[in-house]
Amino acid sequence: MAARLEPAPGTPRLVDLRHLRPVDLDPLLDEEVGAWRDLLDWDFGKSADLVRRFVDMQSLNGFALVEDGETAGYAYYVLEEHKGLIGDLFVRHAYSSMDNENLLLESVLDSLTRSHQVTRIESQLMMTQFTGWRPMPLPGFVNSFERNFMMLDMDRAILASPRRSPASGGVRVDNWSEQYQEPAAHLIAAAYRGHVDSLINDQYRTVAGARRFLYNIVQYPGCGTFFKPASVAAFDRTGHICGISLASLVMPQCGHVTQICVAPSVRGAGVGYEMLRQSLSLLRDAGCRKTSLTVTASNREAISLYEKVGFTTVRKFSAYVWEGF
Repeated sequence: MAARLEPAPGTPRLVDLRHLRPVDLDPLLDEEVGAWRDLLDWDFGKSADLVRRFVDMQSLNGFALVEDGETAGYAYYVLEEHKGLIGDLFVRHAYSSMDNENLLLESVLDSLTRSHQVTRIESQLMMTQFTGWRPMPLPGFVNSFERNFMMLDMDRAILASPRRSPASGGVRVDNWSEQYQEPAAHLIAAAYRGHVDSLINDQYRTVAGARRFLYNIVQYPGCGTFFKPASVAAFDRTGHICGISLASLVMPQCGHVTQICVAPSVRGAGVGYEMLRQSLSLLRDAGCRKTSLTVTASNREAISLYEKVGFTTVRKFSAYVWEGF
């Protein structure tokens, strides 16, 4: 039986998402779709529809914040073996406060830490309003990593061919094919060994994790709709995969680079730039007027490359990891 949202003036209360109906979340989700569109040029509609579907099935773990009879915010999580993933946290503008955001976050973390199987919790919270340093629940167990959301105006993109072509080193770049997923999983595990991003997302640490990461990119709308025509892979002179650049569409005229990495053996050879150049050119040919990507703020080498192409940082957000609780 779905819970009724009784008015509680001035006193926010938490409601289990499994006790709500999709219609109870409609005003909140509509506002979130608008926020993603206005701030990030991103169509969040498909993700919102997934939330509605799982709420309707009473199978979405998380909480809604109810205030004055309105659904003011929500946060949900998923379980993945030993790990909890906080999939989203959003509070409507009229109810926006750090206290309300933390109330939702604390409730989700409490549920996750009560599960003995969970040893790690990850989240990248794009829509929290209070970024940068902030008091966090479970402060003794959390690490935070600043991330940049970067945007490129395709009319101003600098996509000149490199002075030294990777082809001169025996590297070729081909269009993406599904048959590359398995070797790409091995590539990701090698490319991110010791990298800061492997601290944020532990799927980068193993081939099995990277395999799941690639599957999620292709099958689910969290990073937009996978766009094979603008995705490429690089191969060295022995025919082994040595780089990938994967793209998606997040709006009819806006692309997103979901993943770009190169093997340690070809770093510094211009392979990453050439793959990025080709993906961006293909996105522009497909009618994209803007393209976005996310990058960890401490990864100065990558940011320098993106800025040379024309990307600028339009929003900062945080990635959080809780361990050892």
